Amino acid sequence: MSQQDNAHSQRDGLYVCLFSLHGLIRGDNLELGRDADTGGQTKYVVELARAIAAQPGVGQVDLFTRRIADSQVSGDYATPIEEIDQRTRIIRIEAGPAEYIPKESLWDYLDTFTDNAIEFLKQQPALPDILHSHYADAGYVGSRLSSLLDIPLLFTGHSLGRVKRRRLLASGIEPADVEARYNMSRRIEAEELTLSNAAYVITSTSQEIREQYELYDFYQPDRMRVIPPGTDLSRFHPPEGNEWQSDIAAGIGRFLREPEKPIILALSRADVRKNIAALVSAYGEDTELQSIANLLVVAGNREDIKGLDAGAQKVIRELLVLIDKYDLYGRIAYPKHHAADDVPIIYRLTTLSGGVFVNPALTEPFGLTLIEAAASGLPIVATEDGGPRDIVENCRNGVLVNPLEPVDIAQGLKTVLSDWETWQQRSVNGLQGVREHYAWSAHAKHYLTLMKQVIGESAEPPVVRPPVVRRPMLYHDRAIFSDLDKNLLGNPESLPELISIIHENRKCASFGIATGRRVDSALKVMKKYAIPEPDILITSNGTDIYYAPELTQDTGWTRHIEKQWTPRVISRVLDGLPGLKRQPTAEQSRFKISYYIDPEKAPCLDEINQLLHQEEQTVNVLHSFGQFLDVVPVRASKGLALRYVAARWDIPLDHILVAGGSGADEDMMRGNTLAVVVGNRHHEELSGLAETDRIYYADQPGAAGILEAIEHYDFFRSCNVPREGS
Repeated sequence: MSQQDNAHSQRDGLYVCLFSLHGLIRGDNLELGRDADTGGQTKYVVELARAIAAQPGVGQVDLFTRRIADSQVSGDYATPIEEIDQRTRIIRIEAGPAEYIPKESLWDYLDTFTDNAIEFLKQQPALPDILHSHYADAGYVGSRLSSLLDIPLLFTGHSLGRVKRRRLLASGIEPADVEARYNMSRRIEAEELTLSNAAYVITSTSQEIREQYELYDFYQPDRMRVIPPGTDLSRFHPPEGNEWQSDIAAGIGRFLREPEKPIILALSRADVRKNIAALVSAYGEDTELQSIANLLVVAGNREDIKGLDAGAQKVIRELLVLIDKYDLYGRIAYPKHHAADDVPIIYRLTTLSGGVFVNPALTEPFGLTLIEAAASGLPIVATEDGGPRDIVENCRNGVLVNPLEPVDIAQGLKTVLSDWETWQQRSVNGLQGVREHYAWSAHAKHYLTLMKQVIGESAEPPVVRPPVVRRPMLYHDRAIFSDLDKNLLGNPESLPELISIIHENRKCASFGIATGRRVDSALKVMKKYAIPEPDILITSNGTDIYYAPELTQDTGWTRHIEKQWTPRVISRVLDGLPGLKRQPTAEQSRFKISYYIDPEKAPCLDEINQLLHQEEQTVNVLHSFGQFLDVVPVRASKGLALRYVAARWDIPLDHILVAGGSGADEDMMRGNTLAVVVGNRHHEELSGLAETDRIYYADQPGAAGILEAIEHYDFFRSCNVPREGS
């Protein structure tokens, strides 16, 4: 008789063990937000344990975490066994020092945790039917237990090391510090181990599977399942009728001339990725929409805009500029403060008004606010990116829009607001959809169905795990960078083949785009031509750097280039020169001043630089395609941004293939990079590169020319770039 059969013979109902090792975990009064380890995961695992235990056929759920005896925290965390309810317990295992320590310091004690957990399990009436690990540290423990006890393992990553590393680098932390402070190599190796052992990996969205787990050697999409997190329906629910008497209602109403009109609600952080500016532009440019509804933008809390971080300052200032541009005073509310308990009330106020919730984010991996809105009886308009697709499909309570097209956003809002009968049906559909797909009971039911399939207690055939072979590849030890307009799009017919080849080699090669366009403009073009989000997006001629999968902006680069940048002086020097004309506002950015230039009338570049030097302005002046002139900080350019990324991602320059076509691309193509000038872009601005080594002049135009260069350099062969003479 196997251990699993023996377990079945000694217990009444399934025995499920969850593992979440770090942070402070107890049954009630969770200390959410105390530090980086006491976030949403701690709440999630406790609620998941309760929800699974409440399902028919479950006998016992134990949540394993580390025991902590520390005078700096509550004595609750030292209790070895905490009874949450009749069928749910928290089991605290000794491992490492008694005091509370961050998760990055736990790695040396995980084997001790494993050994002690085995001793505890051996004392129980039966072994577990299934294990479920949360995060990399618990993944390591779960993998060891699964192998030693022959018990199936489920895994939820919550966040992944390879993605986290990019975000840390984007924040300005040096690569060596990332490794020293976060033990990133051990974390990633633990994730690989867990992915190789898990019967199934549970994610929140299908996009998470495609864009994050695909970065791993043991990526096996057939063993990954989407089960969206549960939502607290006791907190988010339809209106009760007294919401208008709340303080937050009064705070919102003071902005509005006609507060009784339907509300268009946007609620998010003040983050450029949330695309608040596009929403306000959509509203400001559509007088019909303004006549139908008021706009309410809740974008965090602020005392003084100057006290916000640079990204939030930019968002709020752009919001205020747009309000003034479109003269939206009296039609838009933008409160400075709201409490956490105000959020459900704000949703319900919008529902009472007959309004709509809108999420126009550029990228949205999940979309929790959409579920909260639906649970409040509120129809939704959402970006067609990522998680919202799943939510709208499940809830049938709204429409998807292109977040890069203000006209499309406005039309989506009018579609929802203009038909009262359909509005009511969407409201009902949303309430039903949330209960069916996003309530904790539904969440646990989906889990239980999967668990039964894994252990063979389902009508479905049991899981048969094929052999897993790890491919010995280095991660992103090379990269391809290309300009957008005149290279990738120079021959659209060959673009799908290039995209396919890049995707096939994603594990060893990063894909980057370097463009003079602003990020919103670049994303719009990429969407039009179905170009996937690159790993690295360099915009505005090297002044902004963004990383996949969530367009995380590299704030370290921003701090690096902002020194000695005085755009007002530059504008004063150049605005009145003959042959120079300012480009539209949409082409300007914080670190880029853009002009159209008429070479027949304008001073030459040497004269322009001399005029700027006379005003003590040291900048980069970039001339491209004979008609554009961009002025950026002296520390910024496409080439400098590329080298910054290469250094931080530890990619040798001679492992980077660059496709350029104008003067703005020249410094990307000089030096040790491998370069290609595609067939349609033998532009005279690059004539100075004619004698430069490592530049290949392709016969084919556009993407076909890049493909030609990939073959010429043998760029992907065994993931080894050929050396001269080889």
